[in-house]
Amino acid sequence: MTGSFRELKVYQLAFQGARDVRILTFKFPKEETYSLVDQIRRSSRSVCINIGEGYRKRIYPKHFASKMTDADGEATETSIWLDFALDCEYINQNEHATLQAKYNEIGRMLNSMALNPEKFTPKNQTATATTTATKK
Repeated sequence: MTGSFRELKVYQLAFQGARDVRILTFKFPKEETYSLVDQIRRSSRSVCINIGEGYRKRIYPKHFASKMTDADGEATETSIWLDFALDCEYINQNEHATLQAKYNEIGRMLNSMALNPEKFTPKNQTATATTTATKK
């Protein structure tokens, strides 16, 4: 297990995806600045944010799984915004296919993490919802 979320392959892939999205959106028309551009940049960055937040609270398996599910939702949102960008002819078929493949892979990885949170829980650090009574 890694010591930092930045070492996770899924985080690195998501970060690169957000960078790629940012670069692509520079060529979008100005009238899309406060709609499509803002939304796709926000959702792509939110994938990374949710991975980081979830990883920092990985001693709580349910919270970790929830944040990975949130990250997957943001990856799906980004994928849909990419569909709109293609339909509006702001990106070409190759750019769309490349980013869709990246976000599909991110989604698969996040789903696996959400279904297997115990693989990311630090040993001997699992938090429980119940409290232990102290002996007198």
